[in-house]
Amino acid sequence: MLYKQCHALLMPVCLRYRKNESDAVAMLNEGFLKILEKLDQYSTEKPFEAWAKRIMINTLIDDFRKQRKVKELIEYTDFAETHVTADSLDFNEADKQFDAEELEVMIQSLPPMTQKVFNLYAVDGYKHRDIAEMLEISEGTSKWHLSSARKKLREMIKSNVSATMVKK
Repeated sequence: MLYKQCHALLMPVCLRYRKNESDAVAMLNEGFLKILEKLDQYSTEKPFEAWAKRIMINTLIDDFRKQRKVKELIEYTDFAETHVTADSLDFNEADKQFDAEELEVMIQSLPPMTQKVFNLYAVDGYKHRDIAEMLEISEGTSKWHLSSARKKLREMIKSNVSATMVKK
């Protein structure tokens, strides 16, 4: 009964960190097992949903660390050379042009480490210090991955909006 109640809350979290549904379900089951094992540690001072979500995210990060055999190659960018152009995209207009599912697909297409940092920061609300500790990277690298994710997502959104406008 508890599994059914938690499924709607925790499955979207798993899908943000896994590329396919079967992997997400496997992680959901692994995380839920940890929730059951730690149920005696739950304190009613915190909402159960937040406590369970935290355990699930930690489970996903732990699994990522175990699976990572070789650290990703990182392309460093000199941000001093990055310029904002006059044709920058208006994200309010972009929001009108596509839906959340398309955005989720775009996020899923990011490189694995960049995707995890983006999800942890932008979706789950972690600070760079916490992300760095969880993923065993520096805070600067965490910030770089977030910046890279934003840049790539901006480009994908812009090309998506442009393609939509051409069709009209």
